[in-house]
Amino acid sequence: MQELTIDSIRVSPMNYQRVVILKEKDSDRYLPIWIGPSEADAIAVKLQDLSVPRPLTHDLLGTVIDTLGAEVSHILVNDLENDTFYAKIVIKVEGKTQEINSRPSDAMALAVRSKAPIFAEDSVMDKAGVLLDKETGKPMIPDRPGQTETPDSPEVNEEELRRMSAFTDFINDLDLDDFGKPQAGV
Repeated sequence: MQELTIDSIRVSPMNYQRVVILKEKDSDRYLPIWIGPSEADAIAVKLQDLSVPRPLTHDLLGTVIDTLGAEVSHILVNDLENDTFYAKIVIKVEGKTQEINSRPSDAMALAVRSKAPIFAEDSVMDKAGVLLDKETGKPMIPDRPGQTETPDSPEVNEEELRRMSAFTDFINDLDLDDFGKPQAGV
């Protein structure tokens, strides 16, 4: 399990979809996860410490958890299947730990409100983690388990290319010069 922090929330210039960029706490590996605009706004509102006139859904969820005498222990991005990320909200109540299935975006919106740490399973980071080339700032696809290609001549099968095309297009269109630097307003 790797601890992550929210590096930034980005908007794709191609289709205006949002992606939250998580950064591995102890390395320069990033985990981009597509999220909806409402969840992006819910995360950004809290990260920017903005006040809203009425509680948002994630504020309500946090209040319910607190009222029931529980606390959010941590968030875990625990799986990635068919380009869909899965997460769990881990809460402690009466000395017991409970795991609640969640979308990662909702889990992160709750985590920023409860100041709970965010983790990802190693298998998720191995599948979707992105390293940046220190010289060029461009994303590098790390060696995947089971691949026999060398880094000098990576060959990706057609299925994997098709599956990752939207993600690759988005990554290639990002302005990575400011990656890893704090984002104003996020």
